[in-house]
Amino acid sequence: MKPARNFSPERTVPSAESGGVPDPTPQYIAQAALPSIILPEPRPILVVLDLNGTLLYRAFRNRAKYIARPHAEPFLAYSASRFRLVIWSSAQPRNVVTMCSRLLTPEARQSVVAIWARDKFGLTRDDYTARTQCYKRLSLLWNDAQIAASHPLAASGGRWDQTNTVLVDDSVEKARSEPYNLVEIPEFHGDDAGLGGAEVLPQVHDYLNTLAWRSNISAYIRENKFKLQLTSTTPGPIEAIVPVTQSSDATPLDVSEDPAQIMNNGSDFQQVGDTNETAGDLLDDGAFVIVDEASEIPIDNSKKQ
Repeated sequence: MKPARNFSPERTVPSAESGGVPDPTPQYIAQAALPSIILPEPRPILVVLDLNGTLLYRAFRNRAKYIARPHAEPFLAYSASRFRLVIWSSAQPRNVVTMCSRLLTPEARQSVVAIWARDKFGLTRDDYTARTQCYKRLSLLWNDAQIAASHPLAASGGRWDQTNTVLVDDSVEKARSEPYNLVEIPEFHGDDAGLGGAEVLPQVHDYLNTLAWRSNISAYIRENKFKLQLTSTTPGPIEAIVPVTQSSDATPLDVSEDPAQIMNNGSDFQQVGDTNETAGDLLDDGAFVIVDEASEIPIDNSKKQ
């Protein structure tokens, strides 16, 4: 048996020390209420992508098994070449490294601005290891020096903010602090038979291209929320496009601590299914459970006396 730690069957509210539960600021609401006009030409935007449930599915009983959402690989390659791309997951860093190595081509990986994991949510140690609800405060991204430097006009004062940033995620709650920067898509469960099926990412692709033409993304999404169109036709391919020129002083990739070295060479990462990993390492939300090693079925000991 492996040791249990901070197991809870339900997600817990983050402590005050971890930031608590955020709400949109009055300034954010005011900015989102301003008009959004069509620009003369598309501009680079900051696209923040979730992993599990959005781009792939991780089987609970076999955490080394990943199933990519239909069109995930070309969608990622396109997004990395067309936009400034950040990947942000609530999974632990080593698992984020593994997931990204499965989805990203070497070329796309070098174009990603940053890859963030659970250690980037500002959680306390207890909240980090518990099944804590995580909130993707986009202001953390905007205030990060490396991500800020990826703005094409950073040298002259250009910055990322709610007018030029979009989060693609399957969770509304995670976007609580900036709700009008969210493109919410149905959670992916490992097959394309769910809501939208194989049509989801091609439609997100088109919506992101629309956002690149808008002067205020939060205002546009507030008035024109992404709505998945259920059709019987097969979606067209995700097209390649000439990459947007990146700022010369922007660092192409960031993964926290040791995973940074691993990400540069996908063949060197430790497989998620390795026997020396703890059960907690295999959970996206960081919680630790007891695992019967013979059956590999998680056992909830929270109710045992």
